[in-house]
Amino acid sequence: MSFLDGLLNKKTRMPSAADALPGRDQPLPTATSHFVSGRPLKGPYPEGLETAYFGMGCFWGAERLFWQTPGVWVTAVGYAGGLTPNPTYPETCTGLTGHAEVVKVVFDPTVVSYADLLKIFWEAHDPTQGMRQGNDVGTTYRSVIYTVGDEQLAEATASRDAYASALRAANRGAITTEIEPAPAFYYAEAEHQQYLGKNPYGYCGLRGTGVACAVPQTAPVAANA
Repeated sequence: MSFLDGLLNKKTRMPSAADALPGRDQPLPTATSHFVSGRPLKGPYPEGLETAYFGMGCFWGAERLFWQTPGVWVTAVGYAGGLTPNPTYPETCTGLTGHAEVVKVVFDPTVVSYADLLKIFWEAHDPTQGMRQGNDVGTTYRSVIYTVGDEQLAEATASRDAYASALRAANRGAITTEIEPAPAFYYAEAEHQQYLGKNPYGYCGLRGTGVACAVPQTAPVAANA
């Protein structure tokens, strides 16, 4: 195995707790407001808004996709789903933090539903690629949905099953998307926040499958169910 093959193998395998980088106790410095809208990244948010978390490869293009969606109040990029507390971007790129690049989406459910956001998520990237998205290879680029509450978890799971059927009918591969209750979200450094707002011609690796997603509407989950 060449050095390059070994490096790629490490980047496409989740690290163990023993291998993970130690990180740090304090959050990284980041922007306080959204570059495009001027709204506060970390809140306070208006009453009645909800939060969702999506990872679909490089977070630069994914964030722009969501901030351009009517009903989305603010977005931010960060790292979630790994072991290293408060990781830096270079640390995540080693594959030794376990984090995915994730977009935090704060939205008004009276304007855009969670089901609408799920449809955007599934159709805008290829959720069958495992630890990569196109030419972007590594655990940081895996497809993830991190859910907030039982209702989101039920909707996300139902949407995955529905889209899996559509992909099979189109002779596409199996979905590898990770769906879990939202873990800690660590805001990325300021330069990554709204990157394509600051650099309109910058890199965006989003590529969908071309297969449409009909997201099923699920009944609300009763409290303490």
